[in-house]
Amino acid sequence: MTVSEDKRRVALRPFYAQTRFLLLALVGLIVFSYGWKVTEIKPGELVRGAAMVKPLVNELLRPDLIRHETQTEFSESVFLLDGPGASFHKPSDTKREDARLSLTPTNGAVGDTVTVSGRGWGSETTGSLLWINSIEQEFPLGSFTTSVDGTFEATIRVPETARGLEQTLRASISRETGEWSLSPTVKLVAEKMLETIFLALMATGFATVVAAPLSFLAAKNLMWNRVPGKAVYLAVRTTFNILRSIEPLILAILFAVWVGIGPFAGVLALSLHSIATLGKLFSEQIETIDPGPVEALLATGANPLQVALYAVWPQVSAPFLALAFYRWDINVRMSTIIGFVGGGGIGFLLQQWINLLQYSQAGTALLAISATVIFLDVASAWVRQRMELKS
Repeated sequence: MTVSEDKRRVALRPFYAQTRFLLLALVGLIVFSYGWKVTEIKPGELVRGAAMVKPLVNELLRPDLIRHETQTEFSESVFLLDGPGASFHKPSDTKREDARLSLTPTNGAVGDTVTVSGRGWGSETTGSLLWINSIEQEFPLGSFTTSVDGTFEATIRVPETARGLEQTLRASISRETGEWSLSPTVKLVAEKMLETIFLALMATGFATVVAAPLSFLAAKNLMWNRVPGKAVYLAVRTTFNILRSIEPLILAILFAVWVGIGPFAGVLALSLHSIATLGKLFSEQIETIDPGPVEALLATGANPLQVALYAVWPQVSAPFLALAFYRWDINVRMSTIIGFVGGGGIGFLLQQWINLLQYSQAGTALLAISATVIFLDVASAWVRQRMELKS
């Protein structure tokens, strides 16, 4: 058998029977097995933990969008605190005593038992009791249900939150009026979502203004011809790479400490990261231009600024705008995450609701984020398509 016949026979073997494929498959299997171990993948936990996550998912899938308008009536009664937690000041002259609510006794220490009696309330209705200390801190004490004649009696203990001499016990009943309206959550989410959109818009605007001129210095076809140009090119490119390697989340933490928690910290964090990202994208766009107009202007003795304005900019202006709009879309999504570390916007609100286990309100925020991202994604694709057609 000749050498050529051996080669022909090897070539005819199926790919999965070749030695190279078997070796690559073995290496891939080893890498995958090690990765499985390192990342501690346990599929069984998905089944065992399903019951724990079910209530959370149910709340997220029931966003707080609309609710009945309610009418609340309440009565208050004063309780004077004895002991170390009491103030030495006299109680205020304005008494909030209400004939419908009485306490027995009307003074005592933390931990004492107090009987709360009410009359003149609606028949067979349910209300709530709230303890309010002298610095307006509120502590829920539970609920009560009135009898047929509109009276109730409940026993409570003076809570640990009691501070100062004069305390207030408030009994309240809320009734649905039958009219539907947008929930306060929707109004708050709409306000914060608008803040998030403009946070991303301002960051993208600042970044575009800075990144556009810097991108000319980071374009190899414009800067690599001379030694000074090479140095500038390497310096700008290196700066872009360093800034791009730092996550916006880390930058948001830095600026939240620097300028305080709020949307300004988010704008600064996204601006800095977007300058590096857009600068790289813009420079790569410049590197793909038609060199003909550049060479023609250089032949006439034009200076670098004239070349950039009249030979380069007309070719890249439309792609620059498309990339900037696409970056705005990305920044809206990023601003949700940086809000968790004090960067403002809807993310800051979402973090508070998750920490307070208010998943229905968190579901409203997630719904607004999804709708906004989908809209911006479609709009961004349409704008980029129009820009590409013009270019």
